[in-house]
Amino acid sequence: MENTAYYLKSNVMAEPLVDSWYAWAHLIPPATAARNLTERHLRIMESYIESPETHQAAVKNPALLGGPFMDFDRNRVEDVKRLRDRTLEERDHLVRLSRAIGQLDALLREKATGYGLESLYAEVPACLQGYVELVYDLNSHPSFRLIEPLLYKSGFYDPSLQSVMLSEIRGDDRPFVLSTPRLDKDGSVQLPIPFASRQLDALFRMKTEPSSRASILDTLGLDGEGSERFRSFLTTEPPPPYSQYDGAGARWRYFGHACILLETREVSVLLDPVLSYTYETDISRYTYDDLPEVIDYALITHNHQDHILFETLLQLRHRIRNIVVPRNGGGALQDPSLKLLLKQCGFQSVIELSEMEEVAFDRGTITAVPFLGEHGDLNVLTKSAYLLRLGRHSLLFAADSCNISPKVYEHVHREIGDVDALFLGMECDGAPLSWIYGPLLTQRLDRAMDRSRRLAGSNYERALAILDQLRSKEVYVYAMGQEPWLNYVMSIKYTDKSNPIIHSDHLIETCRERGITAERLFGEKEIFLP
Repeated sequence: MENTAYYLKSNVMAEPLVDSWYAWAHLIPPATAARNLTERHLRIMESYIESPETHQAAVKNPALLGGPFMDFDRNRVEDVKRLRDRTLEERDHLVRLSRAIGQLDALLREKATGYGLESLYAEVPACLQGYVELVYDLNSHPSFRLIEPLLYKSGFYDPSLQSVMLSEIRGDDRPFVLSTPRLDKDGSVQLPIPFASRQLDALFRMKTEPSSRASILDTLGLDGEGSERFRSFLTTEPPPPYSQYDGAGARWRYFGHACILLETREVSVLLDPVLSYTYETDISRYTYDDLPEVIDYALITHNHQDHILFETLLQLRHRIRNIVVPRNGGGALQDPSLKLLLKQCGFQSVIELSEMEEVAFDRGTITAVPFLGEHGDLNVLTKSAYLLRLGRHSLLFAADSCNISPKVYEHVHREIGDVDALFLGMECDGAPLSWIYGPLLTQRLDRAMDRSRRLAGSNYERALAILDQLRSKEVYVYAMGQEPWLNYVMSIKYTDKSNPIIHSDHLIETCRERGITAERLFGEKEIFLP
């Protein structure tokens, strides 16, 4: 009997999939998943089948990065046809759900004219009946509220569509996730395991805790060719030991983009976990190997794929004691509840915080701070900055907050006082509204309107106003998508003439002229707080 202890290699990539597409936050709730199926996936597949050459050329054009183009060459047409045909045949219930949402929206536009809505319930499309409430706002504009908990209990939510694809990664280059399905590739292993399954925890524990090969193969239900492939992902070499922070103050480490780990002797807090794997690279970085065994609090600022990444979260679930998210539950199509979503994905302790609510821990607090902008003027509640107090230190992680209403931070400052360190995203161009939310729209949005409603953070003037209002002593520009290992969720390529670079350079220069510590973070950074 084999007694050798094995670890999972540090460069084993685990891509969560929903029906062969990369799993991000709009592919898990039933309503947003249905809309993305019909208005994103099927449209992209039809386009690729019709003209694979167009897609092949588009993905090589830097100006079209992040567009609706498959990162395949022309020899995958038959594979994509099979995926399209299987989708139409086996996901008819989701196609019907998507159409029903469009029909309901049209019904309300036509017949909800300010009079009572009770008679319209009988006209709600059959597959949506019992899952929606019809409502007006105070100006008699009609809308509907999804009863999300019931939708998750319905046949529209099917965990059997979820899987994880394992493969080895050796570099930063990955295709953009929103537009390219994950089809079988050489050397990969498909695990048809729902995200909530504890089988995944057993797998990912092996990055730090060894197990026998027979035990993990049995846990994952692997045999035959899959088991042979999986054996190549194992190693007898243990990962490097983690250096736990043991100082009297605190330490923060920048892991790239908006991911920062804060540690004291008593507590560890990880913000917006999006991590690189470990492999040979010219850019120094922290990876999964540089995380503590226990993460007391994981904080999610908002529901965009570069801030809530299931590829990272599922691998860390067994380490995370509590995950903190902005409070929601309004049932708006564009704003699914993160608490419900994470519960469906197997997270046990999910804490919702409303604006200015806080969580206390030993020698510190986490406070949710208002976050405006960056969502194309949609009514999205699921967004929050976080103020962390660690001893006498205060750090505000504002993510992509756009200071479109400066009075907000005046009021916030009155409640929280001066902030020692401000972390702020300055991706001030931003994609148009339709880039993420287009599949949810039931009416075509005028191009000029679309481009005027950006998913943008603060520019120089707005960032400087936040700094002045909060009287910060240090400023760190982050969440800029510059790290190359973020390309598969960001598709951003800056030059010296890009507005986010120009505006953030200007802010850093102004800060330094004032004697304020300022830096645009990139790669990795470590700071010790006394």
